[in-house]
Amino acid sequence: MSTPPAGADTPAVEARGLEKRYGALAAVRGIDVVLARGEFLAVFGPNGAGKSTLLRMLCGAVVPSRGTVRIAGEEIGGGEDGWRRRIGLLSHQTFLYPGLSAAENLDFYARLYGLADRRARVDEALRGVELWDRRADAARTFSRGMQQRLALARTLLHDPEVVFLDEPYTGLDPHASGLLTGVLERLRDGRRTIVLVTHNLSQGLEQANRVAVQVGGRWVSDEPASAIDPATWERVYTERVAAAR
Repeated sequence: MSTPPAGADTPAVEARGLEKRYGALAAVRGIDVVLARGEFLAVFGPNGAGKSTLLRMLCGAVVPSRGTVRIAGEEIGGGEDGWRRRIGLLSHQTFLYPGLSAAENLDFYARLYGLADRRARVDEALRGVELWDRRADAARTFSRGMQQRLALARTLLHDPEVVFLDEPYTGLDPHASGLLTGVLERLRDGRRTIVLVTHNLSQGLEQANRVAVQVGGRWVSDEPASAIDPATWERVYTERVAAAR
């Protein structure tokens, strides 16, 4: 089952006045986000800044206390669910079934998405993350890095227009990290929109074309990555965080 393409001028992601409160704690405070098709946004910030909460609201995993989110013009929570087919999420949770094999896990999700060419999609996804030789093995037998690679294959299985990545490099070995970086490079094809939450300042800056810094639930900066000097980025970031606290 396919989702009709959005208009060329329709933002891939549009969030207005996003807030999230947990009792007296304000995790996210009035953030606006508008991303065009093909933008790669990296969101940086210290622990507790609300970055993951923001990302989860943008992808529909967390309901905002205030504000709206639209994916390709369709409001999350507005009654339709076509937006779900447009997005993919890779987070700390792999959303894999430990007792199923790698191929069975992906086939399960291929069925959920109603993919007509399930076998071909699953095979291609497994090869893309270098797990073809382990396709018949249960996910519970995989290392952390291998499970994250399989989760990445799940994330991209249905060819989403918008990809959300929440600290995807956490716990990965060098081989898995290099593989993930290579996949992200291939995703920068001009038609796909990516939102990356990361603590890795140099890697995020290198990959993204837009950079935001979030402190205390608010964005304190939002600018093109090309406007940032990599040589001074760590110092500038540290100064921005300190000034916002």
